[in-house]
Amino acid sequence: MADSFGQTLRRLREAAGLSQPELARRVPISQSSLSRYESDRQAVAPEVAARLDDVLGAGGSLVAARPPSAGEVLTRDDRDRIAHHISYPSRVDGCTVRALADLLAAQRRLDDTLGPTPLISSTLAQVDTVTGMARHATGTHRDDLLEVAAEWVQFAGWLHAEARHDGEATRFLAEAEHLADAAGSGILAAQAANFRGYLARQQGNARGVVRWFLAEHLTPGAHIAQRVGAAAQAAHGHALLGERDTALRLLDVAGGLLDDAAREDPPRTAYWLTPTFHRLNLGLAHLALGDHHTATDHLAAGLDALPPDQQTAEWTREYRSALDTAHSAA
Repeated sequence: MADSFGQTLRRLREAAGLSQPELARRVPISQSSLSRYESDRQAVAPEVAARLDDVLGAGGSLVAARPPSAGEVLTRDDRDRIAHHISYPSRVDGCTVRALADLLAAQRRLDDTLGPTPLISSTLAQVDTVTGMARHATGTHRDDLLEVAAEWVQFAGWLHAEARHDGEATRFLAEAEHLADAAGSGILAAQAANFRGYLARQQGNARGVVRWFLAEHLTPGAHIAQRVGAAAQAAHGHALLGERDTALRLLDVAGGLLDDAAREDPPRTAYWLTPTFHRLNLGLAHLALGDHHTATDHLAAGLDALPPDQQTAEWTREYRSALDTAHSAA
């Protein structure tokens, strides 16, 4: 996983042999602000990041590690429109909903490069704002806003799951399922179940893996790409339980859906569900079945084909570890 802005800043400061007070004086900024930057508890302005980069001789690496703010993702009109509808949510319009969806999409992409820790606090604040708007919204765009709110709550659950804040992850994902059902979105309901399955896998709970991924697979309205991945991951759970025949049957189900899934774009809210991504979860299942050569092929191909911004994502560590295990056993 790539270091967050705060982790990068602290590493560079310590490498330069500077204390927090010394660096703060050179910028100049307050030591309390510098402390909040290093702990990823405060967003840093572009000009401050550039000055820190210059003082520490970071050659642009610190500037590159700074996550963009909402103001850099949204136009001024978008920001003004959102600010207005925070005060008057009953009048929310389609442009506001699209702007909120764009902001969330940018946050999700940042998770692939920065990991969960720097994003959690800002995401939670955004969740409060968007869900508050959704509670009071009326009119033709209410359901669209409710869907964005469901996705935002789901993203908060995912960040907590990645960071292994298991209780918070479970709470947010349960709320996300409820909101997805209220919005009538099978795709978001299925994705919330998927993240519950991911969390169960991190906990070593094979029955939970089976339960949640089968729930995803069978959710009415789930996208075919979700059903492929869910079948493969449920197969992994059954393999971990020693239920080989059931695991193989589910792998056949996943394989039978792959060609049809490849002809459709993945859902916007699960943009990573490409045919090559599915090979990662097929690899996990084959590894648990003891088919190390097939597992190696799937895992290596899936990891190699990830887009550059996903290559070092936190969630890839599980697959890289599995590939090392498969290599060793092959």
